[in-house]
Amino acid sequence: MKPALLVLVQLEPDHLVLVSRQYDACYAPDAAQRAEAIASKGGTFRAVLTNGTTGLTAADVAAMPQLTLVCALGAGYENIDIAACRARGIAVGNGAGTNDSCVADHAMALLLATVRRVPSLDRATRDGIWRTTIALPPNVSGKRLGIVGLGTIGRRIAQRGQAFDLEVGYHNRRPREDAPYRYFADVMALAEWADYLVVATPGGPATRHMVNAGVLRALGPGGYLVNIARGSVVDTAALGNALRAGQLGGAGLDVYESEPEPPAELFDCPNVVLTPHVGGWSPEAVLASVNQFLENARRHFAGEPLVAPVG
Repeated sequence: MKPALLVLVQLEPDHLVLVSRQYDACYAPDAAQRAEAIASKGGTFRAVLTNGTTGLTAADVAAMPQLTLVCALGAGYENIDIAACRARGIAVGNGAGTNDSCVADHAMALLLATVRRVPSLDRATRDGIWRTTIALPPNVSGKRLGIVGLGTIGRRIAQRGQAFDLEVGYHNRRPREDAPYRYFADVMALAEWADYLVVATPGGPATRHMVNAGVLRALGPGGYLVNIARGSVVDTAALGNALRAGQLGGAGLDVYESEPEPPAELFDCPNVVLTPHVGGWSPEAVLASVNQFLENARRHFAGEPLVAPVG
């Protein structure tokens, strides 16, 4: 008999078929289906597939007495109650490494689009406006790129930045001895130095509003912010105020505090580029993450260590 699996995230039909070949999958990607599945079948589930945004609560864990494995599709796991899982001896894994390149690509796309004002220039072109009547956007190259969080994704962003002749600096909890970039002990100092600030740090209470009004002022009217990490890292109200006051050159956001609702308070702000948390999502990245979940689960049920354990 195949182990019972609760799937709490959206999957492509082909991917759901792939998972269902090895597991008795119950597909519950919205809140109502989730509640119904846990209430009616909670006693049967041995594994859960979720993600960092959807998460898994302590109450959910308590309602599934046979649960032994929780996996996140993608690298994020901030809304999975790790303590509740650990207390029960439940293994937790994620998709670390499966979408790093995709996220780094998207970070650079947001940076280019924001600095070069691609969306507003597209609209201007459609309205028949020629370049002689608009303020020209600045170069991207030859500037300073500050990265908040030099994990695997941060490193890939740094590599892409160097291809654009950007000088790279970073802030991390501690310096990386194997990183050739300039280290800054705090985000404020990094923002004062940088022209571009790209947020690539994990979410959660420790990093909530790490990018605040003071950091945005330090980045300045010629500076640009990109966030491909978690919406909670950036103070949205402070960002809106800085943009409206001309204290920041622009912002490109793939994540925001109001997810999945869009950040309506930024809609009237100048030079904001928004995407719906797709930075880590491409056909290639999603398939890689599904395959990593399958390998994590295979190893777990075979009594082997996970390929990507959490905690």
